[in-house]
Amino acid sequence: MSIFLHLVADYGKNDPAFNEVKQRLLYHYPEFVISETSVPAFNTISTGFWIYQYAMGQHPEKMMIYSNTAPRKDNKKERKENAGEHFIYAKLENGVKILAVNSGFTFSFIKPYIKELKAINIPNQGSQFRSRDFYPLAAGKIVKGENDILGIDLNPEEIPAIPTNRIAWVDGYGNIKTTMRKSQITYEQGSKVQVIIDGVIRTALVSGGSFSVSEGELALSFGSSGYEDPFVEVFLRGGDAYTHFNNPSWYADIKIQSFIS
Repeated sequence: MSIFLHLVADYGKNDPAFNEVKQRLLYHYPEFVISETSVPAFNTISTGFWIYQYAMGQHPEKMMIYSNTAPRKDNKKERKENAGEHFIYAKLENGVKILAVNSGFTFSFIKPYIKELKAINIPNQGSQFRSRDFYPLAAGKIVKGENDILGIDLNPEEIPAIPTNRIAWVDGYGNIKTTMRKSQITYEQGSKVQVIIDGVIRTALVSGGSFSVSEGELALSFGSSGYEDPFVEVFLRGGDAYTHFNNPSWYADIKIQSFIS
């Protein structure tokens, strides 16, 4: 039976590392249908954002998500045999199975929907390329129902919360998707606010949708991601919001304040 698998990793767009991992995944389960998503290096916020967005949307039966973003910041000391954050398993209430390195905010966005969270009995050291050499075996076994590879139960409460007021993603149009939700915005639609990112201040119109502003106008809008409680986007109609803010760091905080004339 073919299984649709999202491969979310920070290897870099068009990096052959994606093909090496896909090849090994197909070795263990030839009927995987694999789609890849490249996130910025070591960025677990973007990783968690896309795991959530894929997992919570309408999806094929038995869809799986396989992810590797491993900055290895759990221990800043010298590492033995490239050891790092562990590869773990989550099953969500909607049945989606996620295999990912337990790093930073990778599991934060799906935390409220986790039904099972378990360790995986797989090596986490001994290779510089664990997501190719070790982890695909776990994906193959789990999709075939060989759950003996699953280990002890883990506590979802130990997963960190979604970081507030941060950049989650910058799309191909330069729209800045944030970790803020619609429910967090208290400003009325049509009001002006100041958006501050990396010290750059711009005036935006609070808008229900991206295109309800005029050409050339900056909007603080409720975007296409986030489902029942959409994530807030910073959108420049007819332009590039990311460039408009002088290409801020993806790790920058975002501040919203009342408009000051």
